[in-house]
Amino acid sequence: MTSLALTTAATELAVRWNPLDWPLTRGPIPYAVLAAGCASLALLSLSRDRRWLGLRPAGAALLTAAVTAAIKIVVDGWWHPFPEGTPDYVLGWVALAVLALALAGFRAPLLPGRRRFLAAGGAVLVVLMAASQVNRGFDQYPTARVMLAPRTQALTTGKAPEVVAVPAGKVLEEVWQAPAGLPEKGTVSTAPIPGTRSGFEARDAYVYLPPAYQASPRPLLPVLVLMAGQPGNPSDWVNSGGMQERLDAFAAEHRGLAPIVVMVDQIATMWGNSLCMDSNVARAQTYLAEDVPDWIRGHLQTAAGRGALAIGGASLGGTCALQLAVNAPHVYGSFIDISGQDEPTLGSHGETVEKAFDGDEKAFAAVDPAQLMATRRYPDTAGVFAVGAGDDDFRPQQETMYAAAQKAGMKVEFQPIPGGHSWTVFREALDRNLPWLGRQTGMTR
Repeated sequence: MTSLALTTAATELAVRWNPLDWPLTRGPIPYAVLAAGCASLALLSLSRDRRWLGLRPAGAALLTAAVTAAIKIVVDGWWHPFPEGTPDYVLGWVALAVLALALAGFRAPLLPGRRRFLAAGGAVLVVLMAASQVNRGFDQYPTARVMLAPRTQALTTGKAPEVVAVPAGKVLEEVWQAPAGLPEKGTVSTAPIPGTRSGFEARDAYVYLPPAYQASPRPLLPVLVLMAGQPGNPSDWVNSGGMQERLDAFAAEHRGLAPIVVMVDQIATMWGNSLCMDSNVARAQTYLAEDVPDWIRGHLQTAAGRGALAIGGASLGGTCALQLAVNAPHVYGSFIDISGQDEPTLGSHGETVEKAFDGDEKAFAAVDPAQLMATRRYPDTAGVFAVGAGDDDFRPQQETMYAAAQKAGMKVEFQPIPGGHSWTVFREALDRNLPWLGRQTGMTR
């Protein structure tokens, strides 16, 4: 074997045996956790001790029902961390975890000291099982490595003295020649994007610069502004979305060319919801339509114009992407709405209008995408609506917005993708639409 082949084989072997890279949502690990959790729940529920056959199991069940109902009321009725509400399967797994803890608590007085620790350990296994199954549903952490902070390096700043000129009628790929020694991979950096005009206090953004950005003459690349959902972080697309690997693979097929991706924070906090509007909640639309593009123009050397600037996101990020495409079409020429909603919401329409606009329905209608698309035309805007084929909550909403976009004159596609409301679908949607984005922004043919 050659030295290169040996190095590659050694790398693959290291990855295979590194626990951080073992799959958590497929393969034997989640099934082993499921089996251990089910066995633990059975052992916690059953006992030959006559004292256990009384009211204790019933008490644990009643306590579980009460706690689960309270969680539902607090989370969906008061807190609203998920605009669409807590998925039923998540609440079901939470209920099983609570049941295990209740059973362990009710059994503890009947057990000697060491067996109490075993009961506690069994409850922990059930909680771990529930967390594993919820993670399988969302596929947010396919490996333990995804839970770590992304590796970043200093952002490349400054302007290249020469750029690649693209004649009229040509696309960038047709005139681009990759120089010798071009890096195989792009870079990921963090950068603060201040809310200079909006006053919006966003967390640091993540910026992906493809290999071609390091070249001189430098090709003027398009930019994709990308947003995660809620709860979420700008880093979610780097970790859970595998963004860099996907963009690097695209660049490898196009001699180092790929879009620049700026992963921004549109919600300010992990559990926040800015509505991506200018309202009583925040001036998030001004942040996304003015502050972010201003920062891109001031810090990165990119292709110019609305045709070279796209916006996208998943879940709440997808909702926001459509909002910006409709409310700021002079800024963003194209969008990718992955599993977004048919209306920005804080939980219900009434609550949203009351909190964000003091009950003023006309003020909400002035920025609501569905109502704007019913009265305006967007013939120069292109977009993609992608959603899980099995996503019973979001697929009907995406179908509604797709039809509205068609009637508004947009050049749009609808893409059902196998899966539900999960990162499995989000990742596939990004993969599938990178070629579309390249064509739409004049980078590739």
